[in-house]
Amino acid sequence: MNVKDAPERLDLRGLKCPMPALLAKRRLRAGGETLLEIRTDDPMAPIDIPHMCHVEGHEVVEMERMGGEARMVLRARRGS
Repeated sequence: MNVKDAPERLDLRGLKCPMPALLAKRRLRAGGETLLEIRTDDPMAPIDIPHMCHVEGHEVVEMERMGGEARMVLRARRGS
């Protein structure tokens, strides 16, 4: 499967640690090479999600903080 042009969006606002990282991990493991855009307001997510990506072999393509929210674009590793 090819990477989609536009990332799939996952709104995780309102969820607290560890749920954003666990739900992102589940979606990235769903298979194929996928781009996933996550929005979260959990203050730990900008730490937890990149750490999960490092451990699982996924890539953090982009990350930005906007006030109390964060937006991350992740790329699933192949064959996950």
